[in-house]
Amino acid sequence: MRIIRLTLILFLITYVSQAQKVNKLIKENEVKRIISTLAADDMLGRNSMQPQQIEKATAFIADEFRKIGLQPLKGANGFRQEFPITKIDGFLSAEVMINGQVIPKDKYLLMSDNEEINWTSNIPVVIVGAGDTFTPNQYMSDSTSKIIVVDAAHESKLAGLKRFMGRARLLSKPYPKIAGNILFVSGISSVDNYSVKIKQRKEAFMMTNVVGVLPGKSKPDEMVVFSGHYDHLGIQKAVEGDSIANGADDDASGTTAVIALANYFKKLKNNERTIVFAAFTAEEIGGFGSKYFSQQLDADQVVAMFNIEMIGKASKWGMNSAFITGFERSDFGTILQKNLKGTAFTFNPDPYPQQNLFYRSDNATLARLGVPAHTISTDQIDSDKLYHSVNDEVESLDIQNIVATIRAIALSSQTIVAGKDTPTRIDKSTVK
Repeated sequence: MRIIRLTLILFLITYVSQAQKVNKLIKENEVKRIISTLAADDMLGRNSMQPQQIEKATAFIADEFRKIGLQPLKGANGFRQEFPITKIDGFLSAEVMINGQVIPKDKYLLMSDNEEINWTSNIPVVIVGAGDTFTPNQYMSDSTSKIIVVDAAHESKLAGLKRFMGRARLLSKPYPKIAGNILFVSGISSVDNYSVKIKQRKEAFMMTNVVGVLPGKSKPDEMVVFSGHYDHLGIQKAVEGDSIANGADDDASGTTAVIALANYFKKLKNNERTIVFAAFTAEEIGGFGSKYFSQQLDADQVVAMFNIEMIGKASKWGMNSAFITGFERSDFGTILQKNLKGTAFTFNPDPYPQQNLFYRSDNATLARLGVPAHTISTDQIDSDKLYHSVNDEVESLDIQNIVATIRAIALSSQTIVAGKDTPTRIDKSTVK
């Protein structure tokens, strides 16, 4: 009994000491400084497709990593992890005629990596009726070029795809190209003859992740990743005179957490495993940044990924709580819960499975490689009226909620960073 009591006392002393360090090293005024800078109007909404709108944020994060004293990723010259992207940026010319009639541009969508399409015959036509199941992705793995005629009943799905592709059509090795050339057309019911003549504009440019490293002491080849995406939507249609989508919660809050945690672990100087801190670009347009990042690492050496997204408002359970996407896929969340016993903070399974959040953030890429990669969030996504709007500003956030969540992540990750706990791997075959 005496041994048990002594062990408990030692545990409590260690825990209290750790909690005091967390509170001392992760300060509210510093968190507010970082997020206020990232989400300021002069950051222009951090659109990854517009270098002039994201470069200032890139430079700011890199400078924060430098001041903290992180090291570049092995083999890199600095904190900027650059990779080439080719953007298809609209049509130089386009004429689509079916059954002798010109099809308006708002009634078709071309999915192709080719600069030029010239079809007049021998292209298969698929008719999708009102009662048929229609998912655009189901046609994208087949290498056969085709024309897909979609009934008006499915136009909302086609419109959603068009909005996404309107934001970006990027070609890059980290991102799977469309296998064939697909022309989706709505507003017609049959195809007797056709003529499709389209020329697309291509533009090459660079995108940039920001990555810093804190080498591990006894287990340097085992890595723990803390990440968030720093891009957002840039300049949007003005609402009451405001056109800047500041992205304070999405995801300046997560990026702020990454920077604050880098500072925290650097000052602790006791991480046995190597910690990688990553601010990803291009999450909003398909996760290109995290896809490229994943190719620069040996996924088998990545022990866990703490991806942090939208922690600026209290969760559905109130303050001192957050949820973990894909909770059931590994024991990552269970370890975090164990490390927070005795605190006011709780981690919970994702309460919004219908939102498919596990696949909607940068954790998904590494999860597909078997890494216990999960996203931590507090956002009430089913009712968040500021999501992807120009009103997602610092003034709308609860800074104390952000601070509490960052401190909880710091505490809950301690046994993983120390090499004492290793989350179970995700079954790659279950990740689409």
